[in-house]
Amino acid sequence: MSVLFQVNEDGWCAAARRVESPNFDARPDGMPIELLVIHNISLPPSQFGGDWIDDLFLNRLDPNAHPYFATIHQFEVSSHFLIKRDGLLTQYVSCNNRAWHAGASQWRGRARCNDFAIGIELEGDDYSAFEEAQYATLALLTQALKQRYPVLHGVAGHSEIAPERKTDPGVYFNWERYMQDAHLENEWRRVVLK
Repeated sequence: MSVLFQVNEDGWCAAARRVESPNFDARPDGMPIELLVIHNISLPPSQFGGDWIDDLFLNRLDPNAHPYFATIHQFEVSSHFLIKRDGLLTQYVSCNNRAWHAGASQWRGRARCNDFAIGIELEGDDYSAFEEAQYATLALLTQALKQRYPVLHGVAGHSEIAPERKTDPGVYFNWERYMQDAHLENEWRRVVLK
């Protein structure tokens, strides 16, 4: 693991650009972090680049800047991390806190995944391959999170914990490559995709 990607005791990653979102709260007392949830996001949809994702997570998205933004600007959402197309890592919420990324969700019979999960957004969509730099950053980040949170033992796509609502990270996300690059063992195997 790269020392730059170390996740400190306060839940912040040294390698990340730190942009603090107000959209978080405390995890339930004594709740261990057990799951990584992989998402994709692009704003406007299927367009990459710019600061619109930051704006969404900071509650300052201009509803007049794009027609789609008028439908989502009032949402108070966040994620712990975002990995841009060039591999740049941004962190919005300490991993020790609960970010608002999963919504209504269930993993292995447990509801409210935000309580025990870390959300990682990849800049992308359901229709495009992800970039080499994104896989590299994701693997390093995953290794750092495993080291900081020893009970972390699962990974799932947003579509797997909220299948009625979500499709991300989508069919172009290469799960096998990610699992290999991040050195995830067999017990990390995700729930079976339908």
